[in-house]
Amino acid sequence: MASVSYHISSLLEKMTSTDKDFRFMATNDLMMELQKDSIKLDEDSEKKVVKMLLKLLEDKNGEVQNLAVKCLGPLVGKVKEYQVETIVDTLCTNMLSDKEQLRDISSIGLKTVISELPPASTGSAMTANVCKKITAQLTGAIGKQEDVSVQLEALDILSDMLSRYQRISFWQLCTAGGCVLGGTLYSFHSSILNCLLPQLTSPRLAVRKRAIIALGHLVLTCSGNIFSELTEHLLAELKRNESTSTTRTYIQCVAGISRQAGHRIGEHLEKIIPLIVRYCNVEDDELREYCFQAFESFVRRCPKEIDPHIPNVMELCLKYITFDPNYNYDNEEEEEEEMMETENGEDEEQESDDEYSDDDDISWKVRRSAAKCLEAIVSSRHDLLQDFYKTLSPVLISRFKEREENVRADIFSAYISLLKQTLPIQSWLHASDASGKDDVPLTMLQKQVPNIVKALHKQLKEKSIKSRQGCFSLLTELANVLPGCLADHIPALVPGIVFSLADKSSSSNMRIDTLSFLHVLLCNHQPEVFHPHIKSLLPPVVTCIGDPFYKITSEALLVTQQLVKVIRPLDKSCTFDAKPYVKDLFPGTLKRLKAADIDQEVKERAISCMGQIICNLGDHLSTDLQPTLKIFLERLKNEITRLTTVKALTLIASSPLKINLRPILGEGFPILASFLRKNQRALKLSTLTALDILVKNYSDSLQPAMIESVLTELPALITENDMHVSQVAIMFLTTLAKVYPSCISKISGSVLAEIFQLVHSPLLQGGALNAIIDFFQALVLTKTATMGYSELMKQLTAPIYSSGSAEASVMLHKQAYYSVAKCVAALSSACPKEVPAIANQFIQDVKNPKSSSAVKVLAFLSLAEMGRTMNLSAQRELKTVILEAFSSPSEEVKSAASYALGNISVGNLKEYLPFMLKEIGSQPKRQYLLLHSLKEVISSSPANGLKPYVEDIWALLFKHCECTEEGTRSVVAECLGKLTVVNPSELLPRLKKQLSSGSPHARSTVVTAIKFTIADQPQPIDALLKGCIGDFLKTLQDPDLNVRRVALAMFNSAAHNKPSLIRDLLNAVLPSLYNETNVRRELIREVEMGPFKHTVDDGLDVRKAAFECMYTLLESCLDRLDIYEYLNHVEDGLKDHYDIRMLTFIMLARLSTLCPSAVLQRLERLIEPLRATCSTKVKAGSVKQEFEKQDELKRSAMRAVAALLTIPEVEKSPAMAEFSSQIRSNPEMASLFESIQKDSASLPTSESMDMS
Repeated sequence: MASVSYHISSLLEKMTSTDKDFRFMATNDLMMELQKDSIKLDEDSEKKVVKMLLKLLEDKNGEVQNLAVKCLGPLVGKVKEYQVETIVDTLCTNMLSDKEQLRDISSIGLKTVISELPPASTGSAMTANVCKKITAQLTGAIGKQEDVSVQLEALDILSDMLSRYQRISFWQLCTAGGCVLGGTLYSFHSSILNCLLPQLTSPRLAVRKRAIIALGHLVLTCSGNIFSELTEHLLAELKRNESTSTTRTYIQCVAGISRQAGHRIGEHLEKIIPLIVRYCNVEDDELREYCFQAFESFVRRCPKEIDPHIPNVMELCLKYITFDPNYNYDNEEEEEEEMMETENGEDEEQESDDEYSDDDDISWKVRRSAAKCLEAIVSSRHDLLQDFYKTLSPVLISRFKEREENVRADIFSAYISLLKQTLPIQSWLHASDASGKDDVPLTMLQKQVPNIVKALHKQLKEKSIKSRQGCFSLLTELANVLPGCLADHIPALVPGIVFSLADKSSSSNMRIDTLSFLHVLLCNHQPEVFHPHIKSLLPPVVTCIGDPFYKITSEALLVTQQLVKVIRPLDKSCTFDAKPYVKDLFPGTLKRLKAADIDQEVKERAISCMGQIICNLGDHLSTDLQPTLKIFLERLKNEITRLTTVKALTLIASSPLKINLRPILGEGFPILASFLRKNQRALKLSTLTALDILVKNYSDSLQPAMIESVLTELPALITENDMHVSQVAIMFLTTLAKVYPSCISKISGSVLAEIFQLVHSPLLQGGALNAIIDFFQALVLTKTATMGYSELMKQLTAPIYSSGSAEASVMLHKQAYYSVAKCVAALSSACPKEVPAIANQFIQDVKNPKSSSAVKVLAFLSLAEMGRTMNLSAQRELKTVILEAFSSPSEEVKSAASYALGNISVGNLKEYLPFMLKEIGSQPKRQYLLLHSLKEVISSSPANGLKPYVEDIWALLFKHCECTEEGTRSVVAECLGKLTVVNPSELLPRLKKQLSSGSPHARSTVVTAIKFTIADQPQPIDALLKGCIGDFLKTLQDPDLNVRRVALAMFNSAAHNKPSLIRDLLNAVLPSLYNETNVRRELIREVEMGPFKHTVDDGLDVRKAAFECMYTLLESCLDRLDIYEYLNHVEDGLKDHYDIRMLTFIMLARLSTLCPSAVLQRLERLIEPLRATCSTKVKAGSVKQEFEKQDELKRSAMRAVAALLTIPEVEKSPAMAEFSSQIRSNPEMASLFESIQKDSASLPTSESMDMS
C-alpha cells in the first residue's frame, strides 16, 4: 500500500513539471496504474490524484488534457463517492466556463464519468447521487440560454445519462422496494421536463433536435403523469400553431416520442392524428415531410391505435406521393412518344430535366416521406392486401417515372414490400377455391404486370445506376412472386439487361444485380420465350465469366448454367438449334475450370457449369470432350472440389445424350469408392447417387473388380445411426442386384447381416423400409443359391422364432414386427409359388398352443401384409383362426388379429366384408376389435370397391355412434369420416343432419368424423365441406363439455391441414374459441384421496385444446387474427395450469418472431408471469416429479425470454431491462439462460412445434 502511495506521489510531482513531456508521461503512467485491478488508493492519495487530474484538464497542452480526461474513466471505480461528486461538480462548473477548450474537454470528461459509473441495475447509491448532481447542474445550464454551445453539450450529456441510467427507474419504483436510483431520478423527471420543453422553441434548430432526443429517452421511463403533461403540452402547442417553424418541431417531437415509446403514445393518438392531418394541408413542404414521418412512426409503433386512421393516412400518402408542383410529367411522356426513344429524344428530355430542376424545390422530401409511410403501412397490414392492389399499386406504378433518384428508390422499396407481402398467400391460394376470383391479390398483380414493365423498361437504360438497381430488385421480386408472369415481356427487358452488362460505366454491384435478376428470370420462365434473344443475351454473359472480379464471374457462371438448360432443354423436344452457341459457351467456362488460382466459389460454379454444358451439349463438343473429362478427374482428387465434381459427374452420367465416360471410369470408380470411407455425410450421399447412375447407365464398361471395391465399403454405411445414408446405400445395392445379378453372390454376409439388423431396428420406417423391401425383391429374383426365398425368410424371422420362448424375443420392438411382416409379404409377392405354403405355416403357428405370443403376432401381421395385395381365400381356416385369436389373453395378439382381418378383407372384399359386418352385428364382445378391422378396410380399399357396401356399413356404424365406450366411439367416428370421403355428396348431409341429435355422444362422434374427412391434400369433398363446416363449428358452443373438446380438435385439424376451410369463418368462430381459454371455476372440484385432498379441473382438456388451436392459427391464419385480442388470452394462459403454461411459452416465442411490434407493446404485462415462473421455488419436501416439472417449466419460460430478447428495440423496455439484470444477478437463472442460448445456437432456426 505504502509503495503504491509513494509511486503515485512521485507521478503527481512530475505532473507539476514545467516540461510538457514530463507531464504527459506521468499522466500516461498514472493511467496505466489506474487500469490495474489490484490498485487501492488511500484517502490522501485519492484526494491528491483527483485534484491533480482536474487541474490538468486546464493544462496548456492539448495532449496532456486528453490523457487527463481518459484517466477519469478508470478513476471513478477506484475512489470514494464524495471524490466522484467533486469531479462531477468541477466538470459541471467548467462546462459553464468562458473558455471554449475547457468547456469541450469538461464535456468529454462528464461523458467519460457517466459511462464508467456502476450500472443502474446494481442499485448503486453512488450512481444515484452522482446522476442527481449532474442532472441538477445540467438542467440549470440548459435553462441559461446565453451560450448555445453550452446548451448543446449539456443536452447531449443529459441524453447520454437518461439513456444509460433511466432505463429501469420507473419500473423499479413501481415494484416493491424500488431502488435509491429509481427514486432519485424519478424525482428529477419533472424538472428535466420543465427544462427541456422551452428548448423546443429555441432559435437554434440544433438545440431543438437535441431536446427532442433527450425527451425521447425521458418518455421511456417517466411516470404516467409526466408523460401526460408532455403530450398535453405538445397538443396545446400544436393547436396554437404559433409559427410554422415551432409547429414543425412539435411534430418532429411527437414522431420522436412515438419511435422511442410507441406503446405509450397510442392512447393519445385520437387527439394527435386530426392535428397532423390538418397540417398536411398547410403549404409548407418541410412541415408535410415531418407529418408523414410522424404517420410512419405511428404505423410502425402503434398498429392497433392507428387502425381506424389507416384509410385517411393512405389517402394523404397517395395524394402527396404525386406532389411535384414544379414539373410537368405529361410533356415528358408526349416527347417520349414522339421521339420513339431516339438518342435525340433522350437528349432533349435531359435538357428539359435540367430546365426544371430548382435548388429551392424540396417537394421531393414530401414525396419521399409519403413513400416511406406507404411502405410502413404495406409491411404491417397484410390484411389489407387486396385494397393495396386496388388503390395503392396503380399509383405506385404510375410514380416509377419519379425524376428524383432518392424518391424513386423509396417508391421501388415500397412496391417491393408489397410484393413480399403477397408471397405467403400462394400456399393458401392453391388450397382454397377462390383462386379464380378477381380480387385475389395474385390475380390482381398479374393484370398489373404489363403496366409495371411499361413503367420500368425505359429506366433499365438510364445512366443512373441506383435507378437500374432498383428496377432489377423489383423485377426479381416480381418474378419470384409470380413465376412466368414476364413471359410476354422478355423482348422489352432484354435490351435493358444487355445494356447493364455491357455498359462500361456499370459498377460491379450493378452487373451482379443484373446477373442475379437474369438467373431468376431464366429459372422462372419457359425456355421457349428466351430462344429469340439468346443471340443478344449470351455474349455479354460470357464476357462477365472473364471478369476479373470473382463475384461477377461466379454469378455469370450460375446464369450460364441456367442458359445451357434454356438453349437445349432435355426434358422436352425443342426445335431451337443450340450448336452455334457452343463455341461461345465452352471456351470461357473451360478457362475458369482449368484455373487453379481462383476463388473457391468460382471453382465450384465452373465445375457445375461445365457439368451442365457436357450434360446438355456434350454431343456438340467432339474432340474437346475427353480433355475436359480429364480435368474433372483431377478435380475429383482435390479435397476442396471433390463434392461439387461428384455432383457434376452424376449430372453428366444421367444425361440422355449418353456421354462417353468410359475413359475416366477406370481411374474414377476406385476414387468414388474411397469417398464412401470419408467422414463427410454430404460426400457419401452424393457418391452413392453417382455410383447408382453409373451402374445403371454404364454397366457394360465396369469391371467386376471395380464393383467389388465399392461393395467392401457398403456394410459400414448401413446402420440405424443414419437412416438416410442407409436408405441410399440399399437403393444402390438394389440397382446392383438388377444390373449385375452375378456380383450379388459376392455380397458379403456382413452387408446382409447389417440389413437384417436394420429390419429388426425400432427406428426403421418410411423410405428406408421401402428401400429394403425393394432390395429383398430384387435379391430373391437373382436366384442366387445362398440367398433364396427360404434362406431369406429364415434370417428375417429368426430372432422371433429363436427357441420359441417369449424371453428370447422380448428384445424386439413392436415396430420391428411390422417391418419383418412387410418384408415377408414383399418376398412372397416376388415368389407367388411359395405363398400357399408360407400362409399355411403362419396359420399353423397361430393354432399351435406352444407358440409364443411374439410368433403369433408376427404370423398375423405377415398374413395381413400378404392378404392386402393377394387373395388368401384358399386358406379355409383363416376366418376361424382370426376369430379365435380375438379371445386370446394377449392384447398384442388380439390387436394383430384385428389388423390381419382388416387387411385380408382389403384383398378380398367380396368374401370378407359381408362376413365382418355380420360379426360386428352379432358379437358385442368383439365389437371393438372388429371395428378396428373395418377401419383398416375403409382406409385401405379403393373407393370403387367399397361403393356397393357403403349403405350397409353406414347403417351399422350409426347403430354404434352413441356407444358409451369412448374408445369404440372414436373408431366409429374415424370409420364414418373416411367413409364419407368415398361418397361425400350423399353422406356429408347425413352427418350434418345428425348434429341435431339429442345425444351428446352422437354429436361428438359426428364432429370427430368430420375431423377425419379433412386431409392436407386436395380432395373432392373440400368444396362441399367448405359450405357446411360452419354448421359443425357451431358445436363449439355446445352445452356438453366433451362435444366442445372434440369440436376444438376438429377446428385445429382444419386450421392445420386446410386453412382455406375456416379462414372466412374466423370472425364468427374466434369468440367461441377464446371463450374456451377461460378457467371455469364451476368445473374445478376437490377429490378426497385418503387423508389428502386433490383438486381436479374438468375443464383443463378443453382449455388445452383451445390453446393448441390458437397456436395452429398463428401458423396458418395470422393475417385474420386481431393480434392484441389474441395476446390477451396468451397472457391469461401464462398464469394457468402447468400444461397450458408450457404451451403459451412456446406461443410467446413464436409471436416474438411473427409480430414483434405487438409483443413489444404488451411486454410489461407479458414479462410478469415469466418472472414469476423463473423465480418460483419448489417446496423442500416435494417429490422428484415436482422438481422435474418445475425445472422444465423454468426452461420453457427462459426459452420464451430468449425469444423476446431477439425483438428489435426490446432493450428500450424498462421491464425487460430490469428482468435481464435480475437474470444476470441470480446465478441459477443466469446458468439456465446460458444453457438455453447454447441450445438455440446449435439448433436450426425454427421455433415451430410439431404441429406446424
